[in-house]
Amino acid sequence: MRRGRNGSGIIGWVLIAVVLGALGFMAFSPSFEREDPKVTLSLDGYWNFKDPIHVNVEDASGLKSFKATLMTPHDEWVVVDDTTPSKEIKRSFDVLPPKGVRRVDSPSVTLKIEATDNSLWGLFMGNTLKEEFTYVIDQRRPNLAIVANSYKIQKGGSAIVVFKADDPHMESLKIETNFGKTFIAQPFIKEGYYASLLAWPVQEQSFTATVVARDRAGNEARSTVPLRLKDHVYRVSNIELSDAFLDGKIAQLANDYEQTAGVDDRLEQFKIINEKVRSDNEKIIHDITSKVSKNIVTDFNPAPFYPLVNGQKVADFGDHRIYSYKGQQNLSNAYHMGLDLASVHMGPIVASNGGKIVFSQPNGIYGNLPIIDHGFGLYTLYGHCSEVDVQEGDHVAAGQQIAKTGLSGYAMGDHLHFGILVQGIEVRPEEWMDTKWIYDNITSVIDDAKVIINQR
Repeated sequence: MRRGRNGSGIIGWVLIAVVLGALGFMAFSPSFEREDPKVTLSLDGYWNFKDPIHVNVEDASGLKSFKATLMTPHDEWVVVDDTTPSKEIKRSFDVLPPKGVRRVDSPSVTLKIEATDNSLWGLFMGNTLKEEFTYVIDQRRPNLAIVANSYKIQKGGSAIVVFKADDPHMESLKIETNFGKTFIAQPFIKEGYYASLLAWPVQEQSFTATVVARDRAGNEARSTVPLRLKDHVYRVSNIELSDAFLDGKIAQLANDYEQTAGVDDRLEQFKIINEKVRSDNEKIIHDITSKVSKNIVTDFNPAPFYPLVNGQKVADFGDHRIYSYKGQQNLSNAYHMGLDLASVHMGPIVASNGGKIVFSQPNGIYGNLPIIDHGFGLYTLYGHCSEVDVQEGDHVAAGQQIAKTGLSGYAMGDHLHFGILVQGIEVRPEEWMDTKWIYDNITSVIDDAKVIINQR
């Protein structure tokens, strides 16, 4: 009898151990994970009842089934019903309106998502997520219309556009180009109107600018700015490097820049300075000058830019420089993205228009470099200065001296490298130095736009 009782006790302990082991296995085995599937949707709050709602489902054990149902107070449609088990951790589904249904008689719809994973938890039934999302139905595109714009734009030059754009659910407003640049428009004169300067880079062979207004429901309106394109041929300069230049200026700069540390070959030093250092310096400039204020623009009437009294041009804007050395062709190349002016040694540089100093530091090949923000996305820069009289954050007035010409950076003689940028793109300074060009292409367009807007 005792042996029987001992046997029963052993069996009992074995059963307990088995149960505990099974419970432990279920607690820690991935097959019995207890997390509901996680769902993310591409839209939030608004839907145009046309474009798909992208639904991403993620679960460690994969997905057993997925169901999406659209509901209004009067109707209900199952739009996705996938019962094919999958071990994929991530899956995607597109929710579209029911076939043949283009509109609903309700201002909103509810999207019900049901997703069950492959887990053995819950008596092998898996974990099920049930969640509902409500979308306001908005099927109207934003109201978009060009009000006024420059008649033409020249390669390497600037233009302006003024337009009207409104939508109760506006999400984004931008100006897209054919070369990847996006211009940001500022509010103009009164609510619902916007304006932006545009720029056609020297390196781009063609130019298009399209205003794009998009609301939170995904409705989009597009309007291309009707600009006449005018080509401009920029100089190509073939430059033979000299030993004196390589042993002099380049050797000096190579000692100053970290990009040339450990490089002894003279031509390689030149190539790094002309390309890598230049690119790094230009990135700083482009980042600083790409910023656009969100404040409303009520007027923009810049005076012609004459930064150097009696300054004479010594190098062109847009000059494509191709370098060679003793028969070695095309060693390196670069575009000269400013206008070089010279007058007297350490000549005074003045701000032709007021603005804010947004940069005033040495910047590699540009040397000592103040940059002025004149508003409306227009910036000027002044390179190779010997002395700088302003600091970042200063506000300067028209006619105020800001610096003196010099030899700092990659300069072979005392001069000013004068650059003008529109939202981070270098443009022809000659345009902004010309009273007639400014009136014909910028200020008269603004004046015309004001008349049209104020009549509405």
